[in-house]
Parts: sequence; C-alpha cells; structure tokens
Amino acid sequence: MANLLFYEKPTALNKVTHQNYRIKPVGDNFSFARKTNSVILAGVEFTEASKEYPICFAKAGDSIVPVALLGLRNEENLFVDQKTGKWDARYVPAFVRRYPFVLAETGDQGQRMVCIDEAYAGFSESEGEPLFEGEEATPLLKQAMEFLEQYQNQYMRTERFVQRLQENDLLMALNAQVDMVDGQKFALTGLLAVDEKKLLALSDEKALEFFRSGELAWLYCHLMSLGNTSRMIDRVARIDAPKADAASKAAAPKAGASKGAEGQASKPAPKAKAKK
Repeated sequence: MANLLFYEKPTALNKVTHQNYRIKPVGDNFSFARKTNSVILAGVEFTEASKEYPICFAKAGDSIVPVALLGLRNEENLFVDQKTGKWDARYVPAFVRRYPFVLAETGDQGQRMVCIDEAYAGFSESEGEPLFEGEEATPLLKQAMEFLEQYQNQYMRTERFVQRLQENDLLMALNAQVDMVDGQKFALTGLLAVDEKKLLALSDEKALEFFRSGELAWLYCHLMSLGNTSRMIDRVARIDAPKADAASKAAAPKAGASKGAEGQASKPAPKAKAKK
C-alpha cells in the first residue's frame, strides 16, 4: 500500500516558487481516485467508514495499516462514477479528502513539509484561490495545513493501535474468493482481519486497555464492516450488467438472418456470491 497512491507529481510547496499559484477546490470530482481500490484509514474514521466500506488490514512495506476497500479488482474504484467523478457514498475517507495536499517527511527527525500534487488540474497560476499572500499562507492554505496535521496525529495514534493488535496476536489472514454467476472470479489476498475468538480470550487487563482507549469500538466497527463485501459484489454486478447486455445483443442473430431464427431475450444482470 503506497502512501501517495494517486499523487502523480508531489512537490514541496514553496512561498517563492509558488508565489503566484492558485488552487481550485476538488469539489465533487474525485476522478483522480478512480483507479484506487483501497486507501489507508485512521482509526477515528472506522465508525463512519464501516457504514460504507469493508475495513481490513494490509501490509505497507514493513508496516501493517488499516484500509478501506474501494474495489475488488485492480485499478477499479467502485465508489467513483467513471463519467462524472462523483463519489457514491456518504463518507469520503480523509486520505482522499486531503488531496491535492499531503505531508512528506524531510529526513530530519519529526520534521515534515507540505506538498502538493503539481499534476492536479486545479493547480495553476490562472484560476482558483491564492495559496500565498506575500510570504504568508492564505486562510485556505492554513486550513489545509491544519487538516493535514490533524490527519497525521490520528495516523500516529492508529499506528499505536495496530502495534497493540500485533503484540496481542489478534490479526489473522483474510483470504476470500468471489465467484460471479457470469463466470468472473476475484481473489482477495494479502488482507488481515481481527480474530474475534482471540479478542474474546484476552485477559481482563488487556481488554480494559482497548476499552479505556476507545479502540474496542474500532475493533467491532472493523468486524461489522466486513459484511459490506457483499454490497461491493452487488456494485460489481450493477456495473457489469450493461456490458453483459451489450454482449448478449451483439451475439444474438439479426432478425430475418435465417429461417426459423428466433429473437433472444437479454441476459439478466449477473448476480454474485462470495465464498471465503
């Protein structure tokens, strides 16, 4: 899991280099994330995210991070309309909402700099709101910086949460195969989930630690969110249905092409089932 994903050209913001640059809000166009099938989540997001997405854990280099699954296939985001770019869910993960800004480490211990994706179409010298007034950041940029700082603080808290999960050996492999009625198969591999049996077997002292920190609620949001996988399969079926209908019509013989030829009914939208 890359921490930059859809950032094509992240560049450090500079009050001299970018003195005259402006930025247009992303608004409701999330086309930049249309090929992203998962994003990192902070623990504090679990409550809202669990209502929309399956929340799992995945390896990111030497680390393990919680992620919201956005798609079942590579380079497919089921929550971004491929034509309009609109996000089809009530909650948009903070990882996505911070775009086109991002914090990057400078190499100095604990030091970070604000970067922007220069490839973002709304970043130019001609349109949008200014980022700097003289040598000072504008209110818009200050607001973005505050959001990045809050996100980073929550991300660090989430890292400690995941570390406790590992220390208590609560994570297990989560592999699933999705079989569509039309013959398509998807394999979900490399994911992790909390082992509820081990969670229930924790000592009172360990369980109280999760409870007092508020992270026990995170754990159950994660476990309940796994049921959203079936809803994602339904999304795949809806997206693929027009393609199946088009293929069916293309394969059907034309009227009058041969004696006794009968019209063919359109195939129904593919249904799906998942088996772990």
